[in-house]
Amino acid sequence: MARVVVDVMLKPEILDPQGQAVQRALPRLGFEGISDVRQGKRFELEVDGPVDEAALARIHDLAESFLANTVIENFTVRVEEVAEAVK
Repeated sequence: MARVVVDVMLKPEILDPQGQAVQRALPRLGFEGISDVRQGKRFELEVDGPVDEAALARIHDLAESFLANTVIENFTVRVEEVAEAVK
């Protein structure tokens, strides 16, 4: 089993009010030196079987048509190693 991660972020030219709210709160909470915050979404997809080029293409299509609003958001698709649980 493999994990494919889809990260979705607002395009740079799109205003991010949630990110701005977090950025404004940070100094009040004692976190200085953060000049910008952008908030996004992360989807973790557990894939049965190998993650080959065809599987990644299907997941890219899924992200483009369902997980991201491509008018205002960009997305990336990547395979993430799944660590085995230690017993």
